[in-house]
Amino acid sequence: MTIATFDRVESRVRSYSRSFPRLFDRAEGAIIFGKDGREHIDFLSGCSSLNYGHNDPDLKRALIDYIASDGIAHGLDMFTDAKERFLAAFEKIVLRPRGMGHRVQFTGPTGANAVEAAMKLARKVTGRHNIIAFTNGFHGVTMGALAATGNGKHRGGAAMPLAGVTRAAFDGYHGDVCTAEMLDRQLSDPSGGIDAPAAIIVETVQGEGGLNAASPEWLRKIEAIARKHGALFIIDDIQAGCGRTGGFFSFDGMGLSPDIVTMAKSLSGMGLPLAITLIRPEHDIWKPAEHNGTFRGNNHAFVTARAALEKFWADDAFLRRTEDNAAYLGQRLTEIAERRGFTLRGRGMMQGIDAGDGETAAAICAECFRHGLIIETSGSHDEVVKILAPLTIPREQFAKGLDIVERAFAARMTALKTAAE
Repeated sequence: MTIATFDRVESRVRSYSRSFPRLFDRAEGAIIFGKDGREHIDFLSGCSSLNYGHNDPDLKRALIDYIASDGIAHGLDMFTDAKERFLAAFEKIVLRPRGMGHRVQFTGPTGANAVEAAMKLARKVTGRHNIIAFTNGFHGVTMGALAATGNGKHRGGAAMPLAGVTRAAFDGYHGDVCTAEMLDRQLSDPSGGIDAPAAIIVETVQGEGGLNAASPEWLRKIEAIARKHGALFIIDDIQAGCGRTGGFFSFDGMGLSPDIVTMAKSLSGMGLPLAITLIRPEHDIWKPAEHNGTFRGNNHAFVTARAALEKFWADDAFLRRTEDNAAYLGQRLTEIAERRGFTLRGRGMMQGIDAGDGETAAAICAECFRHGLIIETSGSHDEVVKILAPLTIPREQFAKGLDIVERAFAARMTALKTAAE
C-alpha cells in the first residue's frame, strides 16, 4: 500500500497525515518507524494517547497472553474478569488513595463519548439545560461536546446551530482581570443573561486551545462558583490526565473535588480505545441503558489499562521520573523561548512555545519533521509548538528531539531575518 491509496480512497477529513506524509509501519517506545526504515522521534504521542510510549513490553505481553487464552474481547457491559480486575486496580491505586468514591461509567470508546455522558447526566441531575464552558476549550466534536468546544474550525463542521452552552473566559483570557470573579458576578446578577447552569466544565490545561494552564487558585474559585450556583463541577481530564501534567489526575494536589471527571486517551495504557466518566455516587442516577454504547466493553483495553496502573502507578517512582523529565523539558524550552523572545506555555509534560503566529509554528514543525521529529501545533491560530513526548522517553532521545526543535526555531528565525533584510 502506498500514500496514493489514501489519496484515492480515504476521506479528505484526515488531518495529521497532511503534516506527516509518510507511510509508517512500526513503533517502539518513543520511536515510530517509516516503512522505508527511517526513525522518527514521537513528540505527538497519539495526541497524549500514548503517555507510556508505543508498545510498552509489559502491557503488550499482558494483552498477548490474554488474547492467546481466548479472553473475551467484546462484552458490552457484561461482567467479565478483565473488567473486574481493571475496576479493582483502579479503585485501589487511583480512587482510594485520593479519597474518591466516584462510580466508573464506561461510555463509548472516545473522549467525546465521556463528555457527552457527563453533560447529559449533569442536565438530568439538575433539571437544567445550560452548560458553562470556556474560551479555547476543546471537549470533542460530537454535537453535544462540540457545543462546549470553542474552536471555530471544528464548530463550523456542525453545519447547524450549537446550543445549550454559555461561553465564559478562561483563566488569563483578559490579562490580569480575574475571569472567575467576572463569571460569578454575571451568574449572581438576575439580569446577567446566563441561564442557571447544570454544570461548569473545564480543562486544567487546555491542550488543543494553546496549552493554557489554569492556576489552582482560579480552579478552586470555579468550583466554588459551581457550588454556589447549584451546578455540577466537571473536569475534562482526557488529554491532561494519566500523568501528562503531574499526578494521575491533572488536578492532583489542588484541593479540588469534581462531581464528574472525564478520561480517555492514555487510560488504556497503549492506545486502545477506552473512555470513562467518573461520577459521584449521589449523581449516579442513570436508569439501565439510558446512556450506552456498543463498544463500552473493550476488554482488551481493560487488560492493558490494569497493567499500566500496576506498572506505573502502584508507587511514586514513575511520577518522580516524570517530574524529572518535565523539569528538563521546561528548562530546555525556557532557553529556546527566551533566546527568541517567545513565551513558554503549559505545565508538566504538556508544554510548548508560543511562536507568535501559525505560519511560524507550522514552518518550525515542518522543519522538525524533515529532521525526523513528529511534532504538532495548537492554539487559536495554531501558533503554539506543542510537545507531547511519551512520559517514558529516555533522556538521550528526549534531548535529541529537543535539539531538533531548537535548531528548527533557529532556522526559522534566520530565514525570517534574511527575508526582512
